[in-house]
Amino acid sequence: MSEMSEENLNDPFEDAIRKLVAEVKEGRSVSPADVAKLVDPDNHTKRFGHVRQAAVRLHKAGEIAILRKGKPVPDADTFKGVYRLGRV
Repeated sequence: MSEMSEENLNDPFEDAIRKLVAEVKEGRSVSPADVAKLVDPDNHTKRFGHVRQAAVRLHKAGEIAILRKGKPVPDADTFKGVYRLGRV
């Protein structure tokens, strides 16, 4: 019997972030609301926490940048306020 680890499962929020960040024009960024709407159009306002958690994981893995006022956040675990997602 094989066990599936959490790392082997595709996270729909991570997939949506990767897709939208890859599609955005150079120098532009993605709103967390756009990610939530892509994953769950009917209940997107309830998904912002999931988007943030996925964004932090991808940021720590070096896949995306979390931006505040157009600049990368110094610490993905402690940033506050409005943020956007962009390319590294």
